[in-house]
Amino acid sequence: MANRHLLRSVAMQCLYEWDFRGRKKNLVENIVKHNIEEFGPGVEDASFIHYLIQGVLKNQGKIDKLIEKCAPEWPLEQVTVVDRNVLRLGIFELVFGNYEEVPPKVAINEAIELAKTYGGESSGRFVNGVLGTIYREMGEPMKNDEKEKEDGKENNKTEANK
Repeated sequence: MANRHLLRSVAMQCLYEWDFRGRKKNLVENIVKHNIEEFGPGVEDASFIHYLIQGVLKNQGKIDKLIEKCAPEWPLEQVTVVDRNVLRLGIFELVFGNYEEVPPKVAINEAIELAKTYGGESSGRFVNGVLGTIYREMGEPMKNDEKEKEDGKENNKTEANK
């Protein structure tokens, strides 16, 4: 498991526990400390976990509204605790994150993998659908970056051969 993927897993487990225990913000630090010890032995730098959790909590109202908007047939309280928190994490990285560190497609793929690992049989498809809708509504940022990089390489090769 890649290091960032492990850190996202721990962050998701922290958000899950926080949500399950009544969303009391005063419990967050103890939950994080316990889950790092329990699920991330050997994690030397937990700053990414803290960044993700604090980002989700700071933007929770906006994130939850996006979930409700993009999954109108699923009231937020009816979405499973796992799926709800995987979506919160994925939406935070997709909408509020730093694209230089985590491109949108990486944020989406990471959330889908978390959903497949920790959620139910259809969690991956559900998370993909919600995040895909948000990504399209955002105008698909960075969609063509890889194509442009490849085109640039081809142009450089052509220029070098002249």
